[in-house]
Order: sequence, then structure tokens, then C-alpha cells
Amino acid sequence: MKKIFQKFSTILLIFLSSFAFSQHAASTFEIKNGSFLLNGKPFTIYSGEMHYPRVPQEYWKHRLQMMKAMGLNTVTTYVFWNYHEESPGKWKFSGEKDLKKFIKTAQEVGLYVIIRPGPYVCAEWEFGGYPWWLQKNKGLEIRTDNKAFLEECEKYIAQLAKQIVPLQIDRGGSVIMVQAENEFGSYVSQRKDISLENHRKYSHKIKDMLLKHGITVPLFTSDASSLFKGGSIEGALPTANGESDIDVLKKSVNDYHNGKGPYMVAEYYPGWLDHWAEPFVKVTTEDVVKQTELYIKNGVSFNYYMIHGGTNFAFTSGANYDKDHDIQPDLTSYDYDAPISEAGWATPKYKALQEVFQRNIKNKLPEVPKPIKVITIPEFKITKTASLFDVIDGMNPIINNQPLTFEDLNIGNGYVLYRRIFDKDHNGKLEIKGLRDYATIYINKNRIGELNRMNKKYDLDIDIKKGDRLDILVENMGRINYGAEINHNLKGIISPVKINENEISGNWEMFPLSFDEFPKHHFKVKSIPKNSPVIQEAEFNLNETGDTFLDTRNFGKGIVFINGKNLGRYWKVGPQQTLYLPGVWLKKGKNVIQIFEQLNSNTSVKTLDHPILDQLNL
Repeated sequence: MKKIFQKFSTILLIFLSSFAFSQHAASTFEIKNGSFLLNGKPFTIYSGEMHYPRVPQEYWKHRLQMMKAMGLNTVTTYVFWNYHEESPGKWKFSGEKDLKKFIKTAQEVGLYVIIRPGPYVCAEWEFGGYPWWLQKNKGLEIRTDNKAFLEECEKYIAQLAKQIVPLQIDRGGSVIMVQAENEFGSYVSQRKDISLENHRKYSHKIKDMLLKHGITVPLFTSDASSLFKGGSIEGALPTANGESDIDVLKKSVNDYHNGKGPYMVAEYYPGWLDHWAEPFVKVTTEDVVKQTELYIKNGVSFNYYMIHGGTNFAFTSGANYDKDHDIQPDLTSYDYDAPISEAGWATPKYKALQEVFQRNIKNKLPEVPKPIKVITIPEFKITKTASLFDVIDGMNPIINNQPLTFEDLNIGNGYVLYRRIFDKDHNGKLEIKGLRDYATIYINKNRIGELNRMNKKYDLDIDIKKGDRLDILVENMGRINYGAEINHNLKGIISPVKINENEISGNWEMFPLSFDEFPKHHFKVKSIPKNSPVIQEAEFNLNETGDTFLDTRNFGKGIVFINGKNLGRYWKVGPQQTLYLPGVWLKKGKNVIQIFEQLNSNTSVKTLDHPILDQLNL
């Protein structure tokens, strides 16, 4: 009887496995007769963008379920090349970087997937997704028909294809479309020094690489509708970014797609990006609801950029620039004023949009998942503090006649301390025109000022005596991710330091501080000069875990690690005055917080049950 039962169990298991597989049997998704067709039937894409690196892996399913419950049928994600190629030739697609798991989780939830692999992605992400070390090859020029660059692109696309090709819809997966390049039309308009013919050679080679490595689902491009001439690619559907006028959308697509659709807005913005030292941008719920209803009424497919922004953990945030700022670093928070908040909460915007979709969808929408539990941690004292200068005393410097860039020092992110001891007096103006991006200046460990590329402040008055030690602590605040200046993304001090127009050369010492991990240090009780850069550490105990928000309003400028995880940058100028701390990075019992503070020494740590993202303190 036992054997019969075992045999029956085996047969049942095989049947159930076959049934489960049949639920993900190969389907079809195609562009035909001016429409998207899913298994031969017209299909309208209601998508929301969420980037898996910006959300802890443990929360992916929760966020995707929220999208499904709002009424969406698709999730769109960028793939960040520099997130997966951690160093030249070293790739990681496992653990928190498991792209396959993200796609499969979306399929389990009932969402189709659109992949935007770049290789350029913008996204307010460090260097637009490019690995920083590409700049070390002086013969390589990004985003153009350059042999060295295209060779690197193909290595990336070959690795990417291993992850997404098996999960395309025609193989039983949920991937229905893949983007070729990204917003290339805007780059063409900014780089008029390159001919349109050469621009198009490059973009079409990216398309050809995707096809060569097994992409069989439809390809698409995304550009502002006025920039299709430079951005469209033969064989890929042109889609519009930010286009609210249905007539303009249809005319633009028709002009570059044989007179017919389908019509899609690949980026509709229910919120907007944010920079340090600038007001937090908001988009009204009323405007988003009105535009969504217009798209639905006219049968337009669309993707909310972003539906859920998440967080720029560690050093992943990028930067922009404009005529008033040589750099505009992006916040650590990527909340984006999106319908689903940074911490995964349903906002009033979310609830209003859910009502819109429910009115237009026959089936009842699923229940909205409960939010992740939120806790506050009782205020606790910082117990260990050490001067960064003491940490550096245990390091061996790199010595050169001139300051070296981050790239020359083989460091991608973080900080570099530049040091020089003077053999004669200097009094006058210290000038560092090649500062990238933010520096605190010290003479004999005493802070005398700050320089800041953001505000175009590249000089200050200085008085150096013979034997004095000058320390320049330089922070990389994120590489530019959009516009022609993306080609000029070296970090550190990239041109000579001058005093009174005289170049200061010889005996520069450099101490790279990547903060890939927090520095190990034996803390000792000793006096620390006021306004010194410090590393700090404390322990705290928890009886329960949950999401929380570190209150950084009394901090200066720096980064925070919790249990070895880098939460990202904080800066007193705002508008962001809290750091999101996911509960899954906490544990019951002992936890460790580590802080690198560039400006002040902190004495205690507080948490809140809500974020503060709109409080400037200039």
C-alpha cells in the first residue's frame, strides 16, 4: 500500500509540475497591424517602472503586488550595467542582484516585464549605468561608434542576454519587450559635433547586438516626440517620453513607424527627480489622474516613470548640471513623489489611480498588500569617535608630482584625501578649478573652508606657513548621468592645484577611501579638533525589526552604514533630512551603526516613523 501511495504521489507531482509549467507555457507578444498583440489579441500596456537595485530583494514581491493591486499589468525596469559588472570582467547576477528572480517574481504576481538595458540608462543613476573604469581607456569614447566602447557594450549585452533570453514570453517567461539604447534623440541633439549618420551607426549596432544575442521579443526606443529623428532605430517601435498630447504622439509615431501604431508613452511622469539643495518637486494627483484617464480613453499604452522609485543606496545616485550649477547631485532618496512611496506606502496618488483603473477594468482588483511594519528606535548615544586623520595615519600614501584622479588611483566612488607639506610660506588664493566635486580644506587638521562644484566655488583665501600640512578631502558626489557632459566624468582633482595662479607640484600624497566597506579602526579615547572629519560607531539593541527613518537633521554631511549596509549620503542642506532604513537590514538583538561625518561630530542617533524629504536648510 505504501508503494502504491508513493507511486500515486509521484504521478500527482509530475501532473502538478506539468500543470504549473503549462501556466507559463510559451505565448506570443508582437506588434502587428498597428497594435500590440498578446496571443493574437489586442493588448494595452499599463506599466509602472521600478528598478530592482533600488529596493531590497525581500521587498520586491510586496512592491510588485502593489502595482498589480493598483491595476497595472506590466512592470518596467532598467538594468544598470555598472551594478552587475562590479569590476572589469567580474559579473554578479545573484543575491540582491538576481535579475532572473525579479522577472520571475513579477510573473508570479501576474505582471509582464519590459526590460530597458541601455547600455546607457540615465535614471539619475551613477554615470548613467556605465562602469567608471571605461574612462581609464583613453581611446574609448562612450555612446558613439567607437570600437573599444562597442566591444565593452557587447560583453555586457552577452551577459545580460543570459539572464533575460530564457525568460522572454515566447519561451514561457514574462518579458514582452526590450529597449534599444535610451533617449538617444536627446544625446544626438546635444552632440551636433557628431554627424547624424555616425550617431545612427552606433544606435543600430546596439540593436544588432541585442538581436545577435537572442532577443526575439519586440524592440523599442524612447525619446521625446520631437527627437525621434535622432533617436528612432529601424526595426524598433518608437515610443514617446512625457508626451501628453495624443495627436502629437500619434503623428510622431506614424512619421517613424510606417504610418501606424501602436502608440505608447514609455515614460509618463507622475512625479519628478530631486537634487540636493533644491526644492523637492511634486506633481499633483489631479494632473496625474487626468492624464491617465486621457491615455486610457484613447487606447494609449503607457508606463509610469516612476511608479515606485525606491532608494539610491550607497554611492549609486547620479547627477545633472545646468547653467547655474556645474553639477546637481541627486538625492539618496528616489521617492520621486511616485504613487508608491520610497518605503512602499500607498499614497493618495496611488489610491486615486487605483480608482481610475478599477472603473476601466472588468475584474475586481486584488487587495492592496499591507504596508511593511514601521518602528522607531529609542534615541541612543554614539559611543565611539575617531578622527579620519588617525585612520589615515595607518595607511600608505600614493605619491605623485601632481594630484591624481579617482580613476588614476583605481577608485570609483567615495573619497580621496590629498595631502601636501609645504617648504615655504604661501598667502593668497587657493584655486582648484579641477575639483570634482566637493572638498573640505584643512591646515594642520584645522578646517578652514569648503569648496563646492555645485555652487561653482573653486577657490578660497589661504595662509600657509613653512612646515604646514594641507589636507584636501574630496568627495565624488555622483557622476553626471545625462547630457553631453557625461563624457567628462573624471573625479577627484583633475587639474593642477594653484595658489595665486602658481601651480603647486611635487610630493602630493593621496589616500583613497572607497568606503566599499567601513574602515576597521581601533577606537581610542582622545581629543579631536573641532570640525574634523570623523568615523563613528555605536551599537543598539532591538526586540523587533521594521522599517524606520534615520533623522539626520543634526548631522552635517556624510554616509551611514547599518550592519555593513551603506544607506547612502546625507547632507544638512536638504531637502532630504532622513535616510530610509529597510527593516530587513536590521536584526533582533545587537545592531551596529557606523557613520562617516565630514563636517561635525554627532553625539546621538534618532529615528522617525516617517520621512522628511522636503525641508531645505540652506
